[in-house]
Amino acid sequence: MRGFIKRIMGVCVSMEIALFSPVAGAVDNTALQQKTFREHTATYGLVYLMPREAAPILFNEIHPRLRQRLLKLGLRDEANTFNLAHVTVVHIHSTDPGTPEKMLQALPGNPSVLNVKLKDFSVTFAAKGAEVPWWFDLGVVKQGQGYKEMMSYNTLASAALTPLRDGPLPRCTGPVFARMSDAAKDLVVGYGVSGINVIQDGKETAAHNPHNTLVYSMTPLDAATEGALKTFASELNAAVPDGIDIQFTDMSIVEIGFMGNVLREFYRINLENGEVREASTGKQVVR
Repeated sequence: MRGFIKRIMGVCVSMEIALFSPVAGAVDNTALQQKTFREHTATYGLVYLMPREAAPILFNEIHPRLRQRLLKLGLRDEANTFNLAHVTVVHIHSTDPGTPEKMLQALPGNPSVLNVKLKDFSVTFAAKGAEVPWWFDLGVVKQGQGYKEMMSYNTLASAALTPLRDGPLPRCTGPVFARMSDAAKDLVVGYGVSGINVIQDGKETAAHNPHNTLVYSMTPLDAATEGALKTFASELNAAVPDGIDIQFTDMSIVEIGFMGNVLREFYRINLENGEVREASTGKQVVR
């Protein structure tokens, strides 16, 4: 599978304009200039599912500690927000309910099984200076073969899936878009989302920052609460100084909430054999 990705990447570089330029169509970017967020209808995503059995310390120790701390800080909504643990490949917004199936058919093959390390908890914001949304993240270590393959596949998947959008992600509009860097704004205008890899001047960018989000929030943080969360991040980092080794064996096409939390699965893809099944029925699907 690694050879497959390398061959595809070579083709993509040689066809940069044809394959990696956004497709013109029913894409409406007017929400970017509004003062408020775009109304959220439906966001879909391609994600690596976080296997519970592969990271017991994360699910059995860190998640409960974090929930207790959130409740102590009065962040009840954050403690109770539903989410299927994952690492994102790419998210797109579309009002077309047929988008998940279109995403499945548009996928450029699959990556191989990925071995990566999760490390470094932190509080992050959608854009510097924007109050919301914010997240409590666990990063992916930016080295190793698994990380390289994750980045390469993001480039392929972003090019294949972002043409299916109807406009930018709602959380990238209004007050967040106004505070984004110029590079991030360019990605949102052209692809509907920031934080993805594209081909520029024949080279793959490194804008994608894979991570596992544990907390999603639209609650503005005061200085004391933000400081308490950063202190807690430091405590967790001290508890797992070597990080958490994990293997991703499945990838899923899912529905995403406004803040990025996974609400439900549509299709699950086995990275070991390429088999695809409907998440609701377990029925095998032919691509």
